[in-house]
Amino acid sequence: MISFANAKINIGLNVTAKRPDGYHELQTVFFPFALYDILEITPAQEHTTLTITGMDLPGDESNLCLRAYRLLAANYPIPQVNIHLHKQIPFGAGLGGGSSDAARVLMMLNDQFDLGITSGELEAHGAELGADCPFFIRNTAMYGIGTGTELTPIDLDLNDKFIVLIKPDIHVSTQQAYAGVSPAVPEQALIDLIKFPIQDWKFYVKNDFEQGLFAQYPIIRQIKLALYERGALYASMSGSGSSVYGIFDQKVELNELRGLGTIFYQVSL
Repeated sequence: MISFANAKINIGLNVTAKRPDGYHELQTVFFPFALYDILEITPAQEHTTLTITGMDLPGDESNLCLRAYRLLAANYPIPQVNIHLHKQIPFGAGLGGGSSDAARVLMMLNDQFDLGITSGELEAHGAELGADCPFFIRNTAMYGIGTGTELTPIDLDLNDKFIVLIKPDIHVSTQQAYAGVSPAVPEQALIDLIKFPIQDWKFYVKNDFEQGLFAQYPIIRQIKLALYERGALYASMSGSGSSVYGIFDQKVELNELRGLGTIFYQVSL
């Protein structure tokens, strides 16, 4: 079985509080972005294995794909399998690639072995692996609160827009990003701000990670400004960085910005 695990972008990200367990409360809008990792699951003769191509990443038990398999295998009758992951979504980019891969493995195993796990149960399993995983089970525009696992569908259609994403040659760890944030509850909830016209988002819809990371990595800010200079209705860093996306009214070519990072153009989901 072959399947495709897409990336996501965050439209707004407010870090509202730090919890006693060390995690953070947040407000964000998750939106699918059509950049894909490719996954194949086939029967194994002896042991479950994970092979990764496309990027030099360890295929050990710390990988979320294997952790997703182990999680279901502990609770359902699943045979040994070989998992092949062809990685195309950059890591350390705020695009949720690892969580998307894990969510896709959960769904593929459920379908391939007729486990009968409901979407809600898959989301609960996904939440054990990572805060972004439940979103990737639903994989449509969602407003997320709590640690990002409490999801509400929202009416947000960007099919008539052109989205460009630029990933600089910078890896930002989640721990590093949170170190530069002072949690605070915004005056207006993001779920209300997202209803404003897209061209007004730049005045109201913020990513709390930007300020601290812009100071450490000026190129991230430079990319955001470059996207606005070229006509973006809205531009923002995604998640905890380092990738930056721009939403445009029409298709644009940004080859002159390739010196700032790798450019990805949104294609149809």
